[in-house]
Amino acid sequence: MNKVAVVADSTFDMHPDWPYWSRIHIIPVHIRFGDTFYREGVDIDEATFYRRVDEEQMIPKTSQPNPSEFVELYRQLAADHDAVISIHVTAKLSGTHQSSLTAAEMVKDEIAVYPFDSKAGSAATGFMADEAFTMLDAGATIDEVLARLRQIRDGIRLFLTPATLKYAAMSGRISSFSSVVASLLNVFPIIELIDGELIPGERVRTRSRVVKRMVGLMQERMGQQPIRLAVVHAQVPEAAQALLTQAASQLNCAETIITPLATSLAVHFGPGTVGLVAYPV
Repeated sequence: MNKVAVVADSTFDMHPDWPYWSRIHIIPVHIRFGDTFYREGVDIDEATFYRRVDEEQMIPKTSQPNPSEFVELYRQLAADHDAVISIHVTAKLSGTHQSSLTAAEMVKDEIAVYPFDSKAGSAATGFMADEAFTMLDAGATIDEVLARLRQIRDGIRLFLTPATLKYAAMSGRISSFSSVVASLLNVFPIIELIDGELIPGERVRTRSRVVKRMVGLMQERMGQQPIRLAVVHAQVPEAAQALLTQAASQLNCAETIITPLATSLAVHFGPGTVGLVAYPV
C-alpha cells in the first residue's frame, strides 16, 4: 500500500484531542497587520491575534500561501510518501486551492498531489481530513477517498452568526453583504455556506433567538438522519457549549465536537461568533 500524506491549510478546525494531529500537515494562511505578515499558527497564535485586534483596533487582512510554500512542503513529503491529498478552504473565497494546484503541477515528476477544494472550511475541512485518515488506514485507495470527500462536500451544511457586524462589513468575504449591511445593523444575521460562498440569510433581533433559529435551520436541512456535528466559536466556549446542548437535543447526532474557529476565518466575523457545521454519516 502506498504511503499517502494528508495536507490542509490553517483554516482547518478540529478538536484538541483529535487522534490525527501528529499526522496532518498544515500549511499556514498569511495574516497581515499593517506591513507585517504572520503565518497563522507559526508566527502568531490566537491569543496574540485577538490582543492586537483589541489594542490596535485594526482588522488584519488574510492571504493564501503562495505556490512556492506548497512546493516546499510537497517536496518534503516526497521523501517518505508516494502521494498527497491536499484539502483546502473554498476556492470561491481564497486562492489557497489555486496555489495548491499550481504547486502540484510543479512537483508532478516528484510526487503525485491531489488538491481538493472543500467548498467550505473550518470544521468541514476537519471532518474531511478525519475521514481521509480513517479510510486510508483501512486500506482505501486515493480514488475512493476523493469520492468520499466529494460526497461529504455535497452534504456539508454550515451556519454562522457573528456577535457584531463590523468585522464582516470590512472583510468583503460575505457575498452580497454590502448591499444588505445597512438593514442588518440592529439584528443578528445567520450566514450560510452555499456552494462555497457565505450568504447572509435570515435576520433575528436577539442573540438567544438567532441561536435557536440556527439550530432550527440545521434541523430543516438534516431532518432526522444521523449526522456528525461541530460547534465552532471565536473566544466564547461557554456559548459554544450551550449551543451544542441545544443542538444535540434536537438533532440526531452520531458524534459532536466543539472547536475554536481558526483565526484566519474569525477575522471575517469577529470574537463572539458561533456556528454549526454538520454532514450526514
